[in-house]
Amino acid sequence: MQFAQLPIDQEIRDEAGRSGAWPFEEARKLVARMERSGKSEVLFETGYGPSGLPHIGTFGEVARTTMVRNAFRILTGDTIPTRLLCFSDDMDGMRKIPENVPDREALVPYLHMPLTVVPNPFGGASQSFAEHNNAMLCRFLDTFGFEYEFASATEYYRSGRFDAVLLRAAERYEDIMAVMLPTLGAERQATYSPFLPISPSTGRVLYIPMKEVDAKNGTVTFTDEDGRDATVPVTGGSVKLQWKPDFGMRWAALDVDFEMFGKDHQTNAVVYDRICEILGGTPPEHFVYELFLDAEGAKISKSKGNGLSIEEWLTYAAPESLGLYMFGKPRAAKRLHFDVIPKAVEDYYQFAASFERQDTRSRLQNPVFHIHGGAPPVSGIAVPFALLLNLVSASNASNKETLWGFISRYAPGVTPETDPELDRLVGYALRYFEDFVRPSKRFRAPDETERQALEALARKLAELPADADAALIQDAILDVARPIERYQDTKKTGPNGGPGVSGEWFQMLYQTLIGQERGPRFGSFVALYGIEETRALIDEALSGRLAGGQAV
Repeated sequence: MQFAQLPIDQEIRDEAGRSGAWPFEEARKLVARMERSGKSEVLFETGYGPSGLPHIGTFGEVARTTMVRNAFRILTGDTIPTRLLCFSDDMDGMRKIPENVPDREALVPYLHMPLTVVPNPFGGASQSFAEHNNAMLCRFLDTFGFEYEFASATEYYRSGRFDAVLLRAAERYEDIMAVMLPTLGAERQATYSPFLPISPSTGRVLYIPMKEVDAKNGTVTFTDEDGRDATVPVTGGSVKLQWKPDFGMRWAALDVDFEMFGKDHQTNAVVYDRICEILGGTPPEHFVYELFLDAEGAKISKSKGNGLSIEEWLTYAAPESLGLYMFGKPRAAKRLHFDVIPKAVEDYYQFAASFERQDTRSRLQNPVFHIHGGAPPVSGIAVPFALLLNLVSASNASNKETLWGFISRYAPGVTPETDPELDRLVGYALRYFEDFVRPSKRFRAPDETERQALEALARKLAELPADADAALIQDAILDVARPIERYQDTKKTGPNGGPGVSGEWFQMLYQTLIGQERGPRFGSFVALYGIEETRALIDEALSGRLAGGQAV
C-alpha cells in the first residue's frame, strides 16, 4: 500500500487523462481545481476519532485517499507536491466510556473531558487516552507503509494554528448560526452554540448556549458548571467547535483540497461547505463512499461489533487483498464478513498475474496498479488460494510442510524459498480452513446414481498417466459425466455435438468428497492433490466414512 515512485512517461499521463478508473476521475477534479486556484501544493486530509482504536474503515479511508493522491501525481507528472494529513479530533470530549478499556470506573470522573486529558487506561508510555490511541493510529498506518503526516486537534487548537479562523468565526457567529439552526430540532436550537468552551472550573467540554460572543475581543461568555459566568478567549485552546462547524473550519484554516467521507456524512456535506465558505475558505473536493454491511446486510456498527476487524482480516489474508476490497466499487454498499476474504485474495492474484500482459490503458484500470501506486510487487501465484483451501480440506493438513509436499509435486522447483509469497498464502490457508472451513464442512453420502458416477470416475482417473496435467484431468472428469442423464445440460454443447455437463456434477463432487457446496476447477484440484490421493478420497466417500463424520 505504499505511495510508490513510479516513473511517469507521457504515455501513462495521456492514458491516465482518459482512464475511467475512479481514482483518476477524482484526480482530474483536483487538476482542474489547481488550475483555478493556482496553488503550488495539494493537501489531502482524512479524519479520525480517537475515542476508539483504528479499524477497517480507517484503513479504507487512508488507502482510497492514497489511491487518488497517486493518481493526481501521475496526471501532473509529479510536478505539484502533495501532502496527506491524518487529523485526529482528540480535543473532543469523552461522551461515554468505551466498553473495551480496563477499569472503566476509574474513567468516570473524566467523562466529557477532552480525550487528551483523560488518563490512559492501558498503561505504557502514553499519558492520555488520546495519546495512546493516536500512537496506535500511527503504528497502524506505518504498518501499511502509508505516507502521511499526523495532526492533533488539541495541538492545533492550543498552538494557535486555528486562531485566525476562530476569531473569524466569532465575527461571523450569526452567519454560522443561520446555517446550523435550520438543521436542528426546536429543543436543540434553544441551547445550540457552535463554540464548545472548556470549563475553567471542571475542565469538561461544555455543550451550552453562549450568553455573549464578543467578536471585537475574541471571547465568549457563558454560565460555567459552578453557576458563575465565565469569559474565555476563542483562541489558544480555550474552546473547540462543534463537529459540523469544526469540519468547515478545519478546511478553511488548512486550505484542504480533498477529503473523502462515508455516506453518513453526505447530508452534512453542504453544511461543512457553507461553514468553510463563511470562514473564508474554498470547500475541498469530496468523495462520498458507501458504508459496509455485515453478512445479513445490516450496517456495521463498532458498538455492536457486527463487522470484521482489521486484525481479523489480516489473520487470514494479506493487506493487499484488503486493498483490493477497498478499491472495488467504493460507492456501492458491500458486505464485509469472513466469507469475502478468499475471493478477495483470489481476485488480487488474478489481477496481479494479468498486469504484466496488459497494455498501459488496461494497467491503469487494473486494481493492483492503484493498490501499489503503479508498481505491483508480485505477478501472480503458482497455486490459487481457493485450491490451497481445498487442498488443506482434502489432505487434513495441519502444517506447511504437509501442504508443500503436494505443492512441490504439482509445481516442480517451487519451494518456500523460491516463492515466499506462496508460502505466506499457505499459512493464511491453514488458518482460514481451521477457523471457518472445518467447522462448516458437511459431507453427504452419495445416492445410487452418484455412487455409480464416482466409481466410474475412480476407474477413469486410474487410466490417466501419473503426471497428467489439470487440463487432461478435467477432460476425463467431464467424459465421465457426459453419458449420465442427471448431469447433462442441453443448453450447453459437448465436443461431439451432444449435451454439455451441468454444474450439478461438480457440486456433487464437492459435496461428497470435500464437504463443501462449491470450489475451484476440479481438474486443478486433482492435479494438485494427486490422482491416487483423489481415488482414495472417492473410496472414503463410497465407504460412508466421510458422511459419517470421520475426518478426511
